[in-house]
Amino acid sequence: MQRHAASVLWIAPILSLPSLLVSPAWGYDNFQVSIYCRAYETRQMGDPSWIESRWDEIARQVHVDKVYLETYRDQGNLVDAETLAKAKQFFADRGVRTAGGITLTVSERNRFETFCYTNPEHRRTVREIVEFTARNFDEVILDDFYFTNCKCELCIEAKGNKSWTEYRTALLTEAARNVIAGPARAVNPNVKLVIKYPNWYEHFQGLGFNLETEPKIFDRLYTGTETRDPSSNQHLQQYLGYLIFRYFENLKPGCNGGGWVDTGGMMYTDRYAEQLWLTLFAKAPEITLFDLRQVQRGLRGPDNTPWQDQQTSFNYQEMMKPIQLADGATVQPTMIARAAGYTFEKVDQFLGQLGKPVGVKSYKPYHSTGEDFLQTYLGMCGIPMDIVPEFPTEESMVLLTEQTKFDPQIVGKIKRQLLAGKSVCITSGLLRALQGKGIEDIAELRYTDRKATVKEFRAGFGGRAQIQEEMTIPQIVYLTNDAWEEISAMDGTNGWPMLISAGYAKGTLYVLTIPENFADLYHLPVSVLSRIKDTLVSGLPVRLDGPGLTSLFVYDNDTFIVESFLDEPVDVTVVVGRQISGIRDLQSDEVISPGGGGGRFGGRRGGFGAMGGSPRTTFALQIEPHSYRVFKCE
Repeated sequence: MQRHAASVLWIAPILSLPSLLVSPAWGYDNFQVSIYCRAYETRQMGDPSWIESRWDEIARQVHVDKVYLETYRDQGNLVDAETLAKAKQFFADRGVRTAGGITLTVSERNRFETFCYTNPEHRRTVREIVEFTARNFDEVILDDFYFTNCKCELCIEAKGNKSWTEYRTALLTEAARNVIAGPARAVNPNVKLVIKYPNWYEHFQGLGFNLETEPKIFDRLYTGTETRDPSSNQHLQQYLGYLIFRYFENLKPGCNGGGWVDTGGMMYTDRYAEQLWLTLFAKAPEITLFDLRQVQRGLRGPDNTPWQDQQTSFNYQEMMKPIQLADGATVQPTMIARAAGYTFEKVDQFLGQLGKPVGVKSYKPYHSTGEDFLQTYLGMCGIPMDIVPEFPTEESMVLLTEQTKFDPQIVGKIKRQLLAGKSVCITSGLLRALQGKGIEDIAELRYTDRKATVKEFRAGFGGRAQIQEEMTIPQIVYLTNDAWEEISAMDGTNGWPMLISAGYAKGTLYVLTIPENFADLYHLPVSVLSRIKDTLVSGLPVRLDGPGLTSLFVYDNDTFIVESFLDEPVDVTVVVGRQISGIRDLQSDEVISPGGGGGRFGGRRGGFGAMGGSPRTTFALQIEPHSYRVFKCE
């Protein structure tokens, strides 16, 4: 949720571009677009001339369905009712819907200083802000600051012997009911309340965000899908922009209102576009651009990246072509809003042909931590992920990370899954957490305190494959012939399991060894990643064989997307779990015939998921840098 100051942008020269037209954006068929206006900008809308010129330029470059008008942000900054009325009328006259927004900060610039929900005066102030906003709007969204980082004397005394997580999650649940939802609905029974959650979902509970109780209190959720640059201080992987929307959708199905992206930490324009299309790949019904100020920033020109002149999914030169308006006039792209509009127009052409996203179910109990954000790293390795808040007993394969140690019944749930003839894959971190707590009843595997530094691997009975740089892994030991190494990490004549399996009744328990640095997963050889996928993607109709930093998005109607986050073109193989005649590129309409690799990578219980040795069809593809391709099985 941290927002970084963007670098200075400049408007690129355009005189040399051909005078060609691009399709105008007069609405999108498969999603809606909103812009969020901070209170700083909303309060200036009492002067129609201030907003008119700005809005007219934005509206020429991206279609907007709705605007969130923030009423409050930071102490003393409450927009008056007269200004709100003028702003609402301005947008109504242009066919744009409006909703209210609130940012519950005392001082955003002071390390996101929030209100203290233990302090009676602060609670009264929050209630008054909420009541005022609900009187003026039938829809109100809370920007992602409904948390508390306060540790004042009142909080310390009230917390007592509880942990900060226990105290804050209970406190904000109570405040959500009695300070926000109750008062808002009392002054406006028709109001719909939306809580927008930020992107750092692993750590929510420590600041009071309560994903177990709050979805029941608010009418809808909203998702922060901004990932910015992964090297920034949040270290969020790009795949999070897709996965977090799916996770929040699973918290309250059908009530996740949309995804929210800003321009912070944007090292190159492609990165902004990637965040937008990943949000839409997750089937978000709405996407919000934060904020009015940011979307007006000038386009800074080609980024001088190595892939800039290739035919990538975000083509800067194509984006800069003049836009034809409804009246036949043309305008030149000038601002970052056009980068969004261009991205939306491309995605809208195929999004309606995609079904519901599906992936490997990974159980995350409420308020859990452990191997933080690991599922997003696996997603960046081509394993489609789907985080769920309840144990998915209906799945043939379940992935469990260290997070599930927060479920005191987890060992029993694993056993029941295995007794039903299904498979469970746990990570090395979870194995360590469950030692001495019953996991040894399934298989006598042990996570040791020893580490190994490796760069050579063997998948099944195949040959060895090396990586350029060494990685550090934990050493896991097992009883010979009670468990089996599916993948080995080698060091001369010695070795340790990277993936190990053990039978239990009719089921199979797998343990996946996670490197000390999660990003080292990206460096694993393709043969190793393919063997891991061969195990995890049971039940999915398609598998991607390729290096790290290539992702696969699968839908329930024989469609899928392959995306590369690499800086150079990459060759990959798609393996479809049945015999088909071809795959159709939904953007170019090209039909690709079978061919390429994609064979099984041996193992005692190997095979492409639930299909085992059943017929399959492989397709060789090339993906351009920072680009995606969309397909349907024929």
